[in-house]
Amino acid sequence: MPDKMKILKVLYVGIGLALLTLVVAEVDVGVVLEHAVAVGSGMLVLLGLYFAAFVIDSFTWQMALIEVPLSPLWLYRTWKVRMVGEVFNNVMPAASMGGEPVKAVLMKRHYDIGYREGTASLILGKSINMIGLVIFLGLGFWLMLGSTQLPVAYKSIAGTGLAALSLGTFLFVVVQRLKLTSLTGTWISRWPFAARLESVLHHIHDMDERLVAFYTRYKARLVWAVLLAFLNWIIGVVEIYYMMIFLGNPMSWQDAWIIEAAVQLVRAGVFFIPAAIGAQEGVFLLIIGAMTGSPGLGASVAVVRRFREVLWLLWGTLLGAMFSLRRE
Repeated sequence: MPDKMKILKVLYVGIGLALLTLVVAEVDVGVVLEHAVAVGSGMLVLLGLYFAAFVIDSFTWQMALIEVPLSPLWLYRTWKVRMVGEVFNNVMPAASMGGEPVKAVLMKRHYDIGYREGTASLILGKSINMIGLVIFLGLGFWLMLGSTQLPVAYKSIAGTGLAALSLGTFLFVVVQRLKLTSLTGTWISRWPFAARLESVLHHIHDMDERLVAFYTRYKARLVWAVLLAFLNWIIGVVEIYYMMIFLGNPMSWQDAWIIEAAVQLVRAGVFFIPAAIGAQEGVFLLIIGAMTGSPGLGASVAVVRRFREVLWLLWGTLLGAMFSLRRE
């Protein structure tokens, strides 16, 4: 099994690099880099926006941690842990879940948050983000339908992808809300071949109870968390809007929303490719090229965003090293 996983990882990275090669072949790399460098000090604005998005997302996760107070200290702690976890989420082909166990371990070792509490909060945080994303993408698709710049094929693909993501999110939440994991585990454990499952059922039941408790007893937190998650996705629109200004090609908020929605939809669809390398660049090339007539501009936007992501991952890596050196 480990050998197969290594092969899959290499395959996924290979797919991403192949897509990236296709993107590079379609543009003048020199012009793209020249445009990207033109952002200059505007990169500080983009980094500030991304920082704000991370703070909001960290607070959203903190709201799912019902055992801790909603204090600045805990916001700082969840932010640091999330920064480290996102490094793993971006480099591992695990549906952006590779860093979740890392987060749970850090919360346990450094802040005495039990694995059950930490895992439940991570599942809730992922669910909340997915709900916020579906709402964000739904509005983006509505704007896309009204756009005369995009081919019908793009709209059809986006609609299909949105429908699939919405269904997946709905089922993910329903499984938690109705405790289907516990029910399924109990049913399977009745069969002779699954008798050993009884030893872990109480862990499954406990996890389901925690999830249901949040959905039923903390509805205000849930609503606010979803609103914050939605706001977090909107910050991506703001980033695209100002990035286009810095690149000397301003566009409307509507177009910026369409672009960001397309990018996030593709990222969700290619979860198996680490950091969506190649795929993210490709969608920028296609969407911005269709909307502005300049594929090279789309590649420039992709370079700027990727540069911002690399800086962020380096910061997260540094924080991870600090965690490994001391215990708080």
